Amino acid sequence: MKKLFIFIFCMMMSASLFAAEIKLAIVAPEGSTWTNILKEWNTALQAKTQGRLKLTLYTGGVAGDEKDVIRKINVGQLHAGAFTGVGLGAIYPSVRIFELPLLFKSYDEVDYVTSKLQKKMEDGFAQKGYVLLGWAEAGFVNIFSNTPIRSQKDMQGVKMWAWEGDPLVKAMLDEFKIVPVPLSLVDVMTALQTNMISAVYAPPLGAIAMQWHSKTKYVTDLKLADSTGALLMSKREFDRIAPADQKILLDTAREYSKKLVQTTRADNAKAIATIKKQGLQFVTVDPKEEENLRAISAKVWDKLSGQLYPPELLAEVKKDLEEYRAKKK
Repeated sequence: MKKLFIFIFCMMMSASLFAAEIKLAIVAPEGSTWTNILKEWNTALQAKTQGRLKLTLYTGGVAGDEKDVIRKINVGQLHAGAFTGVGLGAIYPSVRIFELPLLFKSYDEVDYVTSKLQKKMEDGFAQKGYVLLGWAEAGFVNIFSNTPIRSQKDMQGVKMWAWEGDPLVKAMLDEFKIVPVPLSLVDVMTALQTNMISAVYAPPLGAIAMQWHSKTKYVTDLKLADSTGALLMSKREFDRIAPADQKILLDTAREYSKKLVQTTRADNAKAIATIKKQGLQFVTVDPKEEENLRAISAKVWDKLSGQLYPPELLAEVKKDLEEYRAKKK
């Protein structure tokens, strides 16, 4: 009996020690809004667990592209990641519904629909072996280009970066008659410098963080899509943590995820002002043309229904949006 007790105690201590260091990867560069707030979270996490839990951050893509990070999490080399929609979709495709082109018109709409689907998303990631720690969006996306893009006609033939292996962006660019050039995130800057591509899509803050804005001349003033993001952790690694520390981990993750979203939105507004000061020209889209682009985008929504997400999920999102917009009126 004594030997059994010692064995169980040693196993518990081993699990606790193993879980103490949470290795988390993020493609955002060091010094960006995202990495700065993750460091704040790490400080709070260590303080509230008296050092039992801490984050070790791998920033700037040093752990590879997001698909590399997923593979490393699955084999235990990493424990968690801060993902964009591309990485999230590689794990649980239905989450990409939040990034459909011209679906949302405001952040209030994003928050309303996300809150409605929170439990469904948590369950979906759990079935794939992940814990959804919190949302961490990058913000509304604009088109950055070297020729002015005011309409769908202007888009035709433009060579735009498409995140390699991203079915949503491919479907969108195909429908808009844009020429997709599939590249990993780390290859985009080189492609801009060598004129392999002439346009990219990114939130203003992301364009500055990656320095893509320095290689483009125009910004299309259109909320093309909301670039969602989230913090995920391997459920296997999460389950190794003591229940009391699991709660602290979740509580602090959600607190700093909320701060990250709020800060990102504010910093995106500041980034727009910075980009204008640096000489990029903002191109407006006529309201009628925006409605035309929204109609084209709706074809993308339907095209991906049954592929990335079930038709009933799309119907639910549309219903939630109608409900929100009716309340606002």
